[in-house]
This record gives sequence, C-alpha cells and structure tokens, in this order.
Amino acid sequence: MSDYIVSARKYRPQTFDTVVGQHSITTTLKNAIKQKHLAQAFLFCGSRGVGKTTTARILAKTINCFNLTEQIEACDQCDSCKSFNEGASLNVYELDAASNNSVDDIRNLIDQVRISPQLGTHKVYIIDEVHMLSSQAFNAFLKTLEEPPAHAIFILATTEKHKIIPTILSRCQIFDFSRIQVKDISTHLAYISSKEGIDSDPEALHLIAQKADGALRDALSIFDQIVTFCGNQITYKAVIDNLNILDYEYYFKVVESVLKNDIPASLIILNDIIQNGFDAHLFLVGLAEHYRNLLLCKDKRSVALLEVVETVQNKYSQQAENFYPFEIQESISILNKADLDYKQSKNQRLLVELALMQLCSLKEEQNEKKKD
Repeated sequence: MSDYIVSARKYRPQTFDTVVGQHSITTTLKNAIKQKHLAQAFLFCGSRGVGKTTTARILAKTINCFNLTEQIEACDQCDSCKSFNEGASLNVYELDAASNNSVDDIRNLIDQVRISPQLGTHKVYIIDEVHMLSSQAFNAFLKTLEEPPAHAIFILATTEKHKIIPTILSRCQIFDFSRIQVKDISTHLAYISSKEGIDSDPEALHLIAQKADGALRDALSIFDQIVTFCGNQITYKAVIDNLNILDYEYYFKVVESVLKNDIPASLIILNDIIQNGFDAHLFLVGLAEHYRNLLLCKDKRSVALLEVVETVQNKYSQQAENFYPFEIQESISILNKADLDYKQSKNQRLLVELALMQLCSLKEEQNEKKKD
C-alpha cells in the first residue's frame, strides 16, 4: 500500500503560528491561554477550508500542554502532546453533528462531560457542523453549554452561523474566520513546493489560489491534482490546461482589438475561445473582471486591490493607460447588461458578439460626440 498523504493532511498546521490567514483569531486565543481567560464555549464560523477545525484542534492541544513555549505554543514533547499527536488523547472528543445530530447523541456527550480528564487540565469537545443538530438536540445541549464543569470546554464549528439558534450564540465566544487571501494561499503553496522539491511558476500558484476561492483546503487539493498531472514542474500552461481555465491573455488580446476598433479581430478571438470548449458566458464574466482590473489601475490607491502577480499587474497598468476611466465604466456597463441578459437570450453567442461590437465601437462613438 502507498504511503502517500494528501497535502491538506501532511501540511495541516500544528501550531497557532502556522495557521494561514487568521492572525487576529490565533493571537486572541493565545492571549486567552496566557492570561487564563479561556471561555467555556467557542463558536468558530466561516466558509469551508479556512481553518476552523484545525484551529480548534490546536487550541485543544495547547491548553493541555504541560510545558508551553514562550510563544504560547504546545511543546510537542510532554505526554499530553504526544498522545494528541498519536491520535490517542482522551482529552479531546470530536463529534460530527452532520451524522450525529439526535438528542441521544447529545445526551451521550453530556454524560461524558461529567468525567474529569485523566491527563491534563481540560477536556475539549469539538462539534463540527453544529448547525446540523436538530432543534431538540440544541435544547438538550443548552444547559450544559451554559454551565459546564470547570474542566470542560466546547468548541463548535459551523459554515452556516445563521442556522444556529440565538440561545446557543449567546452562550459562546464567536470567532468569524475570514476567507484566506489569494496572496496568503499562494505563499503557502510556494512553501509546500519548496518542501516537496517542486519547481513552481509563481503565476501558476497564484492561479491555483484564485481558483480555490479563499479555501486553503481546496487550494491544496488542486495543487495535488496539478502535481499528479505534471510532476515536479508546475507551469502556468499546465494549470490552465488541467483546470480548464481561460487564459487571461485572451482578455488582453480582446481589449487590444477594442482599442483598434477592430470588430472582426474580436469576433475571431471569441470564436477561438468557443472552439477550445470554453463557455461564452464564462468569457463574458471574465472580460468584465478584466475591465474592472483596468479600472483599478487608474488610481494608485486601488491598484492594491488587484489579486494578481506583479508581472500581470504591470500589463494591466500599461493597458489601462489607453483608456479614460469613464470609457472603462461604460464598457463594464455593456458587459454587465449582457451578463444579465445571457440566460434569457435565444441566441447567446450573438448576444456576446453584440457586446464585443459595442465595446469596439465605443471609442469611435466618443470621438463622434466630441466632433458634435
């Protein structure tokens, strides 16, 4: 049997400092441990793959460590840390509420809460996807959550905070995990690449980070898929081929044809995109995003909002110099209208082609208006 371990597990953070993109939360938790101001119940909220369960496990491990470091991190040497690392700790109990959501499951949990820890100071109960608990289970859990034994700490994790009843929310310290920034994900992927001896193109890693949409776990899954596809050399071309992503170069070419008022050239590029199997609606949305990036480049203050590598940012800045801001805004309005009309259109390709014609004619129309 292969000893292969997916990156999401192999490089799962083991300390607060290695959690990616949640610095304010990890700092607050470390300070709570240092000052001995730990709450009896925490609620970790956020979208998938942002580190809720990972942070809960690190918190559980750290508060039971016998020899905390000066940075308030687990030592990994004491008996408590070793048992946790081996998956044999009796102080950490994890419950998946998606499949254990009945009153009986919660009653079993409450019965365990009464038992004091055999090793360490606290027993930590991590309940994942807590919003899946039934109403009856929530009600059975209320009293224990409000007044648990001194040794018990509850960490509830959920992707859908709005489904949790207010009486539960009022009994917890709530931490909202943010989507992880593209830059943080790409930096972490670069670190893993160096550890694995993989030569990675920064643009390729940035594209994987964008595709993950703020979820580090998704980014690591995509990364593993790409490594399987192309081995120890990850290139931008390999990523767009494997993930079937439309190359941003197409958008630069379309805008170049717009600047030249060259309608035939823009239609030919669209035809190439469709012939390569890409959806015309995907192209429409991507082109609107491209114009949005051009608009951001018109002001030095907003350039920082661009989530692209520096080389691509320079290309956006150079192309943006050929437009006035109002021209870009008008172009975005044209594309936005086409996006809204796309699903209702009987001839969707013609709708996209018409949008391109309007873009190409925009500068000419502005010049005519100036003459008048």
